[in-house]
Amino acid sequence: MIAAVLVRFAYRAVSHAFAALWLLRMTDRDKDVEILALRHQLAVLQRQLGDQRPRLRLEDRALLAASLVPLGRATLRRIRLLVSPDTVLRWHRDLMKRRHACMSVNRGPGRPRTVALIRRLVLRLAAENPSWGYRRIHGELALLGVAIAASTVWEILKTAGVDPAPHRTTVTWAHSLRSHAEAILAMDFVETVALTGQRQYIFAAIHHASRRVRILGTTAHPTHAWVTQAIRYLLMDLEDTGHLAQIKFLIRDRDAKYPELIDKILGTAGVATVLTGVRMPRMNSIIERWVKTLRAELLDRTLIWNQIHLRHALREYERHYNEHRTHRSLAAAAPLRARPQPLLLDQLGCLAIDRQDRLGGVIHECRHAA
Repeated sequence: MIAAVLVRFAYRAVSHAFAALWLLRMTDRDKDVEILALRHQLAVLQRQLGDQRPRLRLEDRALLAASLVPLGRATLRRIRLLVSPDTVLRWHRDLMKRRHACMSVNRGPGRPRTVALIRRLVLRLAAENPSWGYRRIHGELALLGVAIAASTVWEILKTAGVDPAPHRTTVTWAHSLRSHAEAILAMDFVETVALTGQRQYIFAAIHHASRRVRILGTTAHPTHAWVTQAIRYLLMDLEDTGHLAQIKFLIRDRDAKYPELIDKILGTAGVATVLTGVRMPRMNSIIERWVKTLRAELLDRTLIWNQIHLRHALREYERHYNEHRTHRSLAAAAPLRARPQPLLLDQLGCLAIDRQDRLGGVIHECRHAA
């Protein structure tokens, strides 16, 4: 459409240019006669149109605006026109706006747009370091050899809707747990009832980073001596596997089953005890979520006969949870099993899967057929 308008405008401009050359041969008297005749014809057309407004195309408006505006508003008021002088001036303003808009599109913005890779890098640094402002991010980029102005970093953050650093430095409990996951161990008691009516207490611990679960034992009477001995066995297991050095904190609730002695034993091993708030299970959310999983996948689906049966079921479930069950926090891997390489398209055609059952079919595992 714009191309057609430009073609018609050019055609009419050339036609009027040749008409102007013809006017050079005319005398002033002939021009005055022609102007009077044209004015009379215009008056006849206006009388016939009445209140109807003439329909002028875009190229007509552009040609009239370009040719009449240099005469000035006072001269335009003395000339007989189909439209008012203010309309001609408005057409000229619109013409200038269109011209500037086309020039801006063709020329582009004043500064070239920042490379997408640099923009992603700026947003990544802001997301991974909430306490960094745009000046700190600019300094880090300078160390990496990325030449960019500090104002550009500020513009990228503002455009992406990233708040200033003071509004992003609030550290939540979940963020604190994730940042110290390698050094955190959590433990809790799980209650269940056997068919004999005897109440059993399951003592378990979980490592936040690896999600590995350790069933420390089961008992009907969780005395202080029994809990203390279970803690000693846990520290021995961590030391044998080489994980004791990285454990710095142990999260537990304020249950009276925990004796004060275990804090001293853990402190000797370099592990500090962190107590959760009163009625605040979210402070120990990782182990609480595992308790829910244990109930949903095992305890609520199994009739526990006695303590021996419970220990056997827990050993099987612990092995399944650590060696086979996938976790979203581990990118679909298991605590003690890495995620396998994805199969190629030509390997999917001969894919054969076997289902292996644990605990009489309560737990299912899918494996490649031998």
